[in-house]
Amino acid sequence: MSRITLIATATFGLEAVVARELRELGYEDQMVENGKVTFAGDEGAICRTNLWLRTADRVLLKMGEFEALTFDELFEKTKALPWPDWIPEDAAFPVSGKSVKSQLFSVSDCQAIVKKAIVEKMKQKYKRDWFEETGAGYSIEVALLKDMATLTIDTSGVGLHKRGYRKLGSQAPLKETLAAAMVLLSRWSPGRPLLDPFCGSGTIPIEAALIGMNRAPGLNRDFAAEKWPVIASRFWHEAREEARELAHHTEPLHISGSDQDNKVLSLAHYHARQAGVAEKMVFKRLPVADIHPRDQYGYIICNPPYGERIGDRKQVERLYREMGRVFRSLDSWSYYILAAHPGFERIFGQKSNRKRKLYNGRLQCNFYQYYGPRPPRKMVPEEKTTV
Repeated sequence: MSRITLIATATFGLEAVVARELRELGYEDQMVENGKVTFAGDEGAICRTNLWLRTADRVLLKMGEFEALTFDELFEKTKALPWPDWIPEDAAFPVSGKSVKSQLFSVSDCQAIVKKAIVEKMKQKYKRDWFEETGAGYSIEVALLKDMATLTIDTSGVGLHKRGYRKLGSQAPLKETLAAAMVLLSRWSPGRPLLDPFCGSGTIPIEAALIGMNRAPGLNRDFAAEKWPVIASRFWHEAREEARELAHHTEPLHISGSDQDNKVLSLAHYHARQAGVAEKMVFKRLPVADIHPRDQYGYIICNPPYGERIGDRKQVERLYREMGRVFRSLDSWSYYILAAHPGFERIFGQKSNRKRKLYNGRLQCNFYQYYGPRPPRKMVPEEKTTV
């Protein structure tokens, strides 16, 4: 099959991180836009990007993009696309949709028209009038933005944040994709200590361990496109073999997490075992005031309570002041904090070196970055270029 166009969708603020991940996988031909990175590849790219992308939400196959000012245009241009090249006779192909600032604003009508157009195209290929849709799933989306229609098929299935290890829930969980992005944005490297003093159910330490071991985050899960007959099983086999060969299971890591809640710490232990990284980290019950790490030149990466969602705001502000006192005493450490409070820096008592707007679900946050001193040259491993 010739080269295809794929889209890695992303939470707002993480597009550049996803683009960097794609470049590191060898996909240089790309275009970065709000909420997505479009890139070129082949069938193997579907397998590799689903397995490896840590910060993307999904990988979509782009079937086509065109202007659609009328329902007739939408129907005819959708029908002209090569749907049977990908969708077999027995496929289940539901259609979802969205419309923003477009003349075709009725999403339900757009979905129905796209579905009808695909069926008509399938009739031409398979010479039948009815499709039972009992086979593999091909989730199709029609997205209209300012009268431009983009049609895609989801190759991922369940969102990429579902690594498979977090089977038990906790209050206000941090998505795995955002946790991984926080670690990647911090420039942490495996030779440096990493501490999350609000580790909750362990997502940041676990994602850091997967990064430190170069473990593909999707290695232990399935994807929708694995059931597509058009993608030869050898592509999935080769992608998984590559991921297994590149993992560094013996990489020494210095990762720890602490929290005051025994219940969430038990979840952290469980999730670390499920992820296969339990031996790479230590979890302790400890209030932030009692943090006194012995190591130097470490990283704190954390997602402390926000106030809007957990507990009382005044209580959270007291916590931020306590964090400021404790973190500033660690004068050789760097710290990276995700917070939604608009006055965080003032309460924390220190202006960040840099802040980046990110979204935790629908909640707008800032990722505050405080850079510590660089360790002596002999202690610094080779570091990758940052976003």
